[in-house]
Amino acid sequence: MRLTSEFFVSATIRRAELGGAFAALRRRGSAQSGTVFVVVDRLDGTCILFGPAPQSLYEGGDSERAFTRLHKDEAVARDEVEARLEKEIRFDPDIWILEIEARDGQAFLDRIL
Repeated sequence: MRLTSEFFVSATIRRAELGGAFAALRRRGSAQSGTVFVVVDRLDGTCILFGPAPQSLYEGGDSERAFTRLHKDEAVARDEVEARLEKEIRFDPDIWILEIEARDGQAFLDRIL
């Protein structure tokens, strides 16, 4: 069984804080099943945006959340990330947005595909 979005986000914030980063919830979505997006602010004007990995990358029966970087470059300008998030909100208003400040780009996610 998969963790609720609310529990997953809370646990990720806690993990980031224990790792020495600052993490904050920017947008609360559906508590049970809202899609989670993670913005890693590298504190140099660039960010990394992670979103749910496509279902085709999941192994059979795997219920653990997996993420993928949503842009080709290592990091992109904040404006690009904000534009993508606005597009995602228009498509699904129940999304969660978690922001982590980490100069090294650490996202504190278990599975990045």
